[in-house]
Amino acid sequence: MPPVGATVTDPLVGRLVDGRYEVVQRIARGGMATVYLAVDRRLDRDVALKVMHPHLAEGRAGADFVARFRREARAAARLTHPGLVGVYDQGLDGDTSYLTMEYVDGVNLRRHLSERGSLSVGEALGVAEQVLDALGAAHRAGLVHRDVKPENVLMATDGRIKVADFGLARAVTEVTSTTTGTVFGTVAYLSPELVVRGESDARTDVYATGVLLYEMLTGAQPFTGETPIQIAFQHVNNDVPAPSDADGASWLPVEVDELVGALAAREPEDRPADAGAALALLRRTRTALDPATLARRVDRDPVVSLPQATDPEQDTGSSAVGARAAGDPADEPAEPGDATTRLETPGRTVALPIGAVTVSGSPAAATARRRRPWRWVVAAVLLLAAIGGGTWWYLAVGPGAYTTVPAVSGLAEDDALGALDAAELASDVVRAFDDTVPSGDVVSADPGDGERVRKDGTVTLTVSKGVDLVAMPAETLVGKLQADAEALLTAAGLDADYVEGDHWDDAAAVGAVLAVTDADGTPVEPGQALRRGSTVLLTLSDGPEPVRIVSVVGATLDEATAQLRGLGLVVAPEEAFSDTVEAGRVISQTPEGGAQGKRTDTVTLQVSKGPETVAMPNLTGKQYNEAAAALEALGLKAERRNVLGGLFGTVRDQSVPAEQQVAKGTTITLTVV
Repeated sequence: MPPVGATVTDPLVGRLVDGRYEVVQRIARGGMATVYLAVDRRLDRDVALKVMHPHLAEGRAGADFVARFRREARAAARLTHPGLVGVYDQGLDGDTSYLTMEYVDGVNLRRHLSERGSLSVGEALGVAEQVLDALGAAHRAGLVHRDVKPENVLMATDGRIKVADFGLARAVTEVTSTTTGTVFGTVAYLSPELVVRGESDARTDVYATGVLLYEMLTGAQPFTGETPIQIAFQHVNNDVPAPSDADGASWLPVEVDELVGALAAREPEDRPADAGAALALLRRTRTALDPATLARRVDRDPVVSLPQATDPEQDTGSSAVGARAAGDPADEPAEPGDATTRLETPGRTVALPIGAVTVSGSPAAATARRRRPWRWVVAAVLLLAAIGGGTWWYLAVGPGAYTTVPAVSGLAEDDALGALDAAELASDVVRAFDDTVPSGDVVSADPGDGERVRKDGTVTLTVSKGVDLVAMPAETLVGKLQADAEALLTAAGLDADYVEGDHWDDAAAVGAVLAVTDADGTPVEPGQALRRGSTVLLTLSDGPEPVRIVSVVGATLDEATAQLRGLGLVVAPEEAFSDTVEAGRVISQTPEGGAQGKRTDTVTLQVSKGPETVAMPNLTGKQYNEAAAALEALGLKAERRNVLGGLFGTVRDQSVPAEQQVAKGTTITLTVV
């Protein structure tokens, strides 16, 4: 396979696939698929376009593979995790069945190991941690990778680690294991149960990650041999050795040995149950290691280490990994018929007959297999022929004959029923609301378009009832308190959310609804029709806006009123006499100036009426003592001025005429005779 940048004659280069993906160049080619760099014209972005080879879709087994491949692609597309290569789209353009995936610029772990030889303990644990974190998301969704290897671990130029190629390996394994009795995989990372019984679950991925961690730490794979069968035999009959037993690795701590041993235990029951449990174990191990140990690395020359039987002319595609989003297609299996005898590079996928290797404690048995490999080849050929003949009869003639579901999604109900009837398939119709498919058209089929179904099977059609509309509450929500408004929306089948920020209002109580809008800010009216589950935004009152009260002491009443009302405050004046403050000016205020308040608060002002006055009594003719007492009772002061000695003590005159208002405290002069 030419490396990136080489001239490759490929009829797909320059072509527009499915009217959307412009093929720029071929990145790599393998036994099952070719990967291209393409430009998504609709979204104007680079993507990795994986095109399945046409021969895989031939015949009844091919149709079964295509259906499984599409189901796996849909399942992988539902996974959202930063450590998983995103699957964007899958489709069929004529005879071209394709996947589009996230384009990752960087190298794969195989290339990184070939350049470094081995990784430091900290870097190896870091890569394994991110791989397990990504696999954990898949395991929680019920998906198993089945082909974890360095070629499928991408290292982006920005430092991200991404796991690639969910779906294809699983689809191939399911089809070949049922029709040919073989299992596909990279023999260096195959778990014992997959080799012996063809069984796999989340613990299969954990085993492969343990082998991957061993290789990152030591720079070598734990098992090597002249043939894939010999390597598989060691997986089944030997424990993965401790990393510290490798050359130059005796300094590795026992915690690292125990971690690799737990992940790559021969018995599935002895491994962590899934990637999530394995991740927790790895993190506990790392916290037990000191920084000096994490920084150390096994001294290994930076050169690709190949098994003895490696064909130097075969290309793993590592030179192209920096320009694609999935593992090397060159790592995928070629035709099943020759996979059992093919030589293997570090990441090459092979096909093994299930059960060809069994649990055995006899080294002599392994030696005999090495001396007589032709017996395994003959046995495998006979086994494949027998299974293939029986499978052909079952699928083509027997009761297991299948047909393909016609493309009915998007058709009118009657047209879809007619298409199923023409395919001699029974139908069942269920109706459901849908926001995008018009009423009366088919939303989906189960089994789906193009999938395989028994000829006497039934296809369930989901027919759209159109958009599920509900009405806004008939009574306005404006003015209602938050809890009441939210309860009305929930009862109507709508969701309530709230506009952020401060919303001051002088009249509305705190928590009262000020406005009702949709996400675009458009007002929503009572009784208006909306999609069920739509979000209605409520603007809630925060009450009157906070203000700082200013001091108006000494100002005239008019000046004080203007200032305080300008702040949205209510003024309540009260009059009071004052001997010191001019009439009409503010003596004091409550609250005082500088206090914190809010609009509509009341500020009480004490306004001066000037000094307090009393009416001057008529004191003429009264005795001085009586007159002085009368003045004192009124808050006035008496001053005596005698005429002719004031012998009689009678008031003849007063300095302030009777009935005249006079300020309290004023001194009144009384003329006494």
